[in-house]
Amino acid sequence: MFNSPYSSFQLRFRSLFDNGRGYAFPCDCAGQVNLDCLSEQARNNYLYARAMVGRELACPEVEPTGLH
Repeated sequence: MFNSPYSSFQLRFRSLFDNGRGYAFPCDCAGQVNLDCLSEQARNNYLYARAMVGRELACPEVEPTGLH
């Protein structure tokens, strides 16, 4: 299996109002998301999540994949 730097980490945006809800996207250890590797829907969700930080979502955190 291809092991990219984006397969081991995720950038997680947690909901400010609904515990357990939010968004998560594959990223590298620095929190960089490769937008070219996301589907159109995932890319739209990522851009939405970034825009909603402080309004609906907390600042994103980098986590090892599988930890949530």
